[in-house]
Order: sequence, then structure tokens, then C-alpha cells
Amino acid sequence: MQSPRIIISGGGTGGHIFPAIAIANAIKNQFPDALILFVGAKGRMEMEKVPEAGYPIQGLDIAGIQRSLSLQNFLLPIKIIKSIKQATEIINKFKPDLAVGVGGYASGPLLFVCGRKGIPYIIQEQNSYAGLTNKLLASRASFIAVAYEGMEKFFPANKLKIFGNPVRENVVRIDNKREEAFKFFNLDSSKKTILIIGGSLGARTINRSIHERLDEFSLRDVNIIWQTGKYYFEQVKNLNSNNFRILPFIKEMDFAYAAADLIISRAGATSISELCVIGKPVILVPSPNVAEDHQTKNAQYLVDRSAAVLIPDSESENRLVQDSLELLNDQTRCLLLGQNIKKLALLNAADSITNELINLLKK
Repeated sequence: MQSPRIIISGGGTGGHIFPAIAIANAIKNQFPDALILFVGAKGRMEMEKVPEAGYPIQGLDIAGIQRSLSLQNFLLPIKIIKSIKQATEIINKFKPDLAVGVGGYASGPLLFVCGRKGIPYIIQEQNSYAGLTNKLLASRASFIAVAYEGMEKFFPANKLKIFGNPVRENVVRIDNKREEAFKFFNLDSSKKTILIIGGSLGARTINRSIHERLDEFSLRDVNIIWQTGKYYFEQVKNLNSNNFRILPFIKEMDFAYAAADLIISRAGATSISELCVIGKPVILVPSPNVAEDHQTKNAQYLVDRSAAVLIPDSESENRLVQDSLELLNDQTRCLLLGQNIKKLALLNAADSITNELINLLKK
């Protein structure tokens, strides 16, 4: 087979970007000479994260629907038309053999043009509740890779393949890294450690909940590794201490996971997939600012299987710190949660998707 030319489109958050990079890496493992081009939305984080991973990316002038009445919504039809034209130019120049859409603003125009031109494409849906872009594009997709059962509610059943979500392999390899992790963060390995991750962009409610009661962690002599996101970091960067490591973004997530005894996180699908592989007790605080409240549905899937604790965003400021400290000291419950979430891990998703892509290229 000749070296394939593949476009991977989507982004907006780490939940879309990191699976896309994992798929690209899996393709490169099987086809080192493959030509891979990412297409994202200008001004979004994929324009930074994808080049950091070693791949080229081109941007479209596209944005999503704002939840409040906004001038941006009135400009959206113009942006869609412009981005379809840009996607057409990119496709005509790159001449892909196939495309992969991972959700996010840029997937829509790119896969729409692919469908119109007869270029095969697949969709990778991370969440237990399908996004609007992916639902609209499903009819022409060659297949749809999903992570949860019951997705025939949103997609044609004959196109579904349950592979799980691709995870960052370098991030989930944490065996025998605990001592190294404590050295990296310069923390005392004899103390229990809580990792707080609000997603790649941060999480205002989680940040505020931790910030307001940070002294309670000091009183319990607990280590904190806290990813705030760049927007909130300026408010708390001076609070670093012997027990606290406060960072805008953690690139060395393998060390962060390895050091953690308990993890507090949003409930994005990619985060959950990584947490399942990690197999440590988790408190999930679903973001309310997502389409169809899909993070709550993701979290509930775990809670129903005794694999996580769910604290609603609206209750976070009152409950999060106290509940996390209580759970940290309940070794039996921590062990049970860790064992149960580990059972839900679906491994090698990126390789499974890549194998299906190869079959598609052979047709």
C-alpha cells in the first residue's frame, strides 16, 4: 500500500485534540511515511497543541453557537460559508485518501466537503451523548467509532464500532513512576496526594472551590497538585508552598497521575478514558457548560457501576473539599473505586481505529 494521505479534523478542547493526536500516532506507527494534516479552528488550542505533537495544522475561520444572545451567532452563517470554502481549498491541495473527524467546530466544514467530494471519512465520538456536529455528519460516514454502549440512539447501528477513546499512551504509563513523580514535583512522598485537573482549559467552579478552602488541605498535611488552566492561574500562582504545586497546565501528566492517591476532575470523555486506565479513585465534577449536559451523563455511567463519585457543579463549593478529604481517608472505598473504574478501561482504541482505517483504504 502506498503511503496514505490522511486529514484529521476537529478540536476546541483537549478532549477532542488528544484523541486525534493518539490516532495520528497510531497511524504513524503502522505507516511511518503517512502524510497527516490536521485541520482545526483558528484561535483554538489545537493550533498550539498539534504542532507541539509534531504535526502540521491549518486553521478554519469557524466558531460554534454561543449560548447567550451574541453578535457572534449572527455572524455564524458567514463563518460557515467561509470555512467550507477554506476546507475545499485545503482538500483540493492536500488530496486526502480519507479523513477522520473527532468533533469540534472544524470537523463540520471539513467532513461536509469530504462527503460532497466522495472522500471516505470516519467519525470518532468520545462522549456517551453525541455532539451535534457528529450527528449531522453520520449519514455519510464509513463508520463511527464510539466509547459507550447504547449509541444507536444517535447513530445508525450498522455503522457503530465500540473501541473506547484513544488515550495518550505516554500519559497512562505510570507503573514504577511514583517516586520519580514526587521528585519531579518536589513533594514529600510520605504524604497523601490529591490531583486536581479541571480540563485543559481549567474549570472555574473547581478552582474556586479549592481556592476558598485551600487551608483545609494544609491542616490535614495533604499534598496538592493543581492544574488551574491559564485564566485562573494568575489568581493563585503565589499560593505555591511545600505541599502545593499549582500550575496552569501539566504536560507531565504521567507523573501527576503516578503521584496521585485521589483525583478530582471534570467528566470529559477523554479524561474519563484516561482515568479508567489509571485505575485510581476519582471525584467527578461535570461541567454544566457543555452540550446536552453530556459530562453528567459520562459521569453517571461510572457512578452506576460504583466506579466514581459525582459531585454536581452547583454543589462543588460546599462539598468538594470536605468530600475529597473524607474519601482520601477511607482506604476501603478508595480501593473499591479504583478497582471498579479499572474494569471499564478499553485499551488500544487508537490501534483498533487505525486497523479499521487500513481496511477502509484497501477497499
